[in-house]
Amino acid sequence: MPAKLFSPYTIKGITLKNRIVMAPMCMYSSHTEDGHIQNWHRTHYTSRAVGQVGLIIVEATAVSPEGRISSKDVGIWHDDHIEGFKELVGLMKEHGAKTGIQLAHAGRKAVLEGEILAPSSIAFNENMKTPKEMTKAEIAETVGKFKQGAERAALAGFDIIEIHGAHGYLINEFLSPLSNERTDEYGGSPENRYRFLREVIDGVKTVWEGPLFVRVSAHDYHQNGLTPKDYVVFCQWMKEQGVDLIDVSSGAVVPAAIHAYPGYQVPFSETIKHGAEIPTGAVGLITTGVQAEEILQNDRADLVFLARELLRDPYWPRTAAKDLNVKIEGPKQYERGWI
Repeated sequence: MPAKLFSPYTIKGITLKNRIVMAPMCMYSSHTEDGHIQNWHRTHYTSRAVGQVGLIIVEATAVSPEGRISSKDVGIWHDDHIEGFKELVGLMKEHGAKTGIQLAHAGRKAVLEGEILAPSSIAFNENMKTPKEMTKAEIAETVGKFKQGAERAALAGFDIIEIHGAHGYLINEFLSPLSNERTDEYGGSPENRYRFLREVIDGVKTVWEGPLFVRVSAHDYHQNGLTPKDYVVFCQWMKEQGVDLIDVSSGAVVPAAIHAYPGYQVPFSETIKHGAEIPTGAVGLITTGVQAEEILQNDRADLVFLARELLRDPYWPRTAAKDLNVKIEGPKQYERGWI
């Protein structure tokens, strides 16, 4: 049976040359503190394109200054950011990779000077700042910032946009009852807690026609929190809105002990893929080609997202191909050492 990991995947007119995705990982390397791309980003992302990753998703990129996780985050809140991303996209595409960007707002997990925002005035833990509960005007303004970020991503030439709805950041905070205690139309019922994400998706889609992913934390790891079954419903709503793929992660909306082991989040991807009948990406301690291939061959996900393994090995597609006894093309310049 041919290796599915190295088969192309087409989504809304964009064809990835393989099913390998570099998951967004924050680099905290915008040294000027104004959100601009630096040489580090040019080297880091382009090297994974040289390594033959099919889709590279740029790290969580803040749609507003107060939405940064740290003062070193990259941003897309100003038109001045477009040029750096346009250059970065060009470098990655030169080596055959498709390009994505994750639009993000840190919410109550922002570690910044000044006021931070969240659906409710509840700190993540005793060591972090208590956020201001967002007014409806601030909610509408933030929805607008996601839309503006998507407009700039389109101008920069990205192939795919991913909305960051995971890991305890702002959208995840609205979705989970553990962090959302609002009593207005943005809190309470699942429909109300989903409303902010619904508005973000609708706003983005007014300016973006390409593939749209959403990253979710499909398990809160708390007795009163959300589970993959809850996310099946949310993902059905996302599908109705035109979301093309769910990037399935878990955790981090509240402090929790997580028993992590190779592939521990793959069952969540499988539950959402078949429960909501929507394409998914699996992520979480996926390290070998054999492991990735099993996920795809057994229809547990449509794409395999790698994070730390691609930090360790920028040429992981070659490593995986050797695992699976598959020959893949490498850069012409590396032919003497690629076999």
